[in-house]
Amino acid sequence: MSQTVDRALSILPLLAEGPADLGQVADRLGVHKSTALRLLRTLHEHGFVYRQSDQRYRLGARLFALAQEAMENLDIREIAHPHLVRLNEQCGHTVHLAVYEENEVLYIDKVESRYPVRMYSRIGKPVAITVAAVAKLLLADLPEHERRALAEKLDYPMYTSRSAPNAEAFLRELATVREQGWATDLGGHEESINCVAAPIRGADGRVVAAMSVSAPTVVVTGEELLTLLPLVRRTADAISGEYSGRTPRKEPA
Repeated sequence: MSQTVDRALSILPLLAEGPADLGQVADRLGVHKSTALRLLRTLHEHGFVYRQSDQRYRLGARLFALAQEAMENLDIREIAHPHLVRLNEQCGHTVHLAVYEENEVLYIDKVESRYPVRMYSRIGKPVAITVAAVAKLLLADLPEHERRALAEKLDYPMYTSRSAPNAEAFLRELATVREQGWATDLGGHEESINCVAAPIRGADGRVVAAMSVSAPTVVVTGEELLTLLPLVRRTADAISGEYSGRTPRKEPA
């Protein structure tokens, strides 16, 4: 039975490359055509493959519908939270998770610092979109025309001397963030607060959320905080893998 399931599942990545006829499927599986036909018929009955008029097979609509339904029901906060807690335990600083919704970047999770000095950010509160590291990552992933249209609509308050002063400066920074794959806010919102952030990506490679580590300068300097960037990126990659299904979920010990 397990061999039959394995063979049936092996057909799906083959058809993802494009339509294939019975002989091609049998050759790829290393089985007789009659065996391949039985597998294809079963997959066809469940809507996972579709037989075209030229007798070739392609992936079926049911497979795409299930994938879409699964993605819609994924809760990035639930998946990310254990990773955020682990990162907080390792570094001790405040950890945030944010998403982009309706032209705003919102915090959807936060793990507090172990240090006495706390940040005033709150879950559900929009971030300072033109300076926050998580916002830069989320906006940098937008298609260029959307990125530019949004940047030109934003206001650019000068929170500090390091804040983005206008749309062109902001777009240049987003281009840099897009290229390097991480972002910082080194005193752009508050002179005394620094932040490093990394993107969380879905199965299609698009950024679905961003996570960050933030700390006041009285606890750690900006340069010292930047040394945590590899750890932050590894955490974001682990969340991305679990969210996209590229890595198995680890059960608690």
